[in-house]
Amino acid sequence: MIDAEGKKLGVLSAKEAQKLAFEQDLDLVKIAPQATPPVCRIMDYGKFCFEQAKREKEARKNQKVVSIKEIRMFSTIDTHDFETKVNQAVKFLQGGDKLKVSVRFRKRAIAHPELGNELLDRFKEAVSSAGTVDKPAKMEGRSIVMFVSPKTNK
Repeated sequence: MIDAEGKKLGVLSAKEAQKLAFEQDLDLVKIAPQATPPVCRIMDYGKFCFEQAKREKEARKNQKVVSIKEIRMFSTIDTHDFETKVNQAVKFLQGGDKLKVSVRFRKRAIAHPELGNELLDRFKEAVSSAGTVDKPAKMEGRSIVMFVSPKTNK
């Protein structure tokens, strides 16, 4: 048994504990019901729930939700378009988002997957200042996919 100030009162019967809680106009709460004997505490349970909800809300407020942004390219992309995609990717990575970079193949271009691998290697070099590769390039259907995460500042 623990009282409202945190002092240990020792082992008490359930009736004595309820009587003490009733006299102080507080609640009797089982903290560790699986222990032998069960550990109980006298507290204002409503206030406890309110403070716990307040702490959880504060913790949620400080969380950063990481979303996955996707950059799609074709194996026949031009240099300026490639630079635009790289600039967009760097902006996403600096914002703290993860990237899914995919190179799609149209029609007969699927016969030359090495073009897509070269393109992803160039992309990897271009964004190396802002991010690191999580999962290397992998063929999935008619596209090659690579995942990039932002660099952590330590």
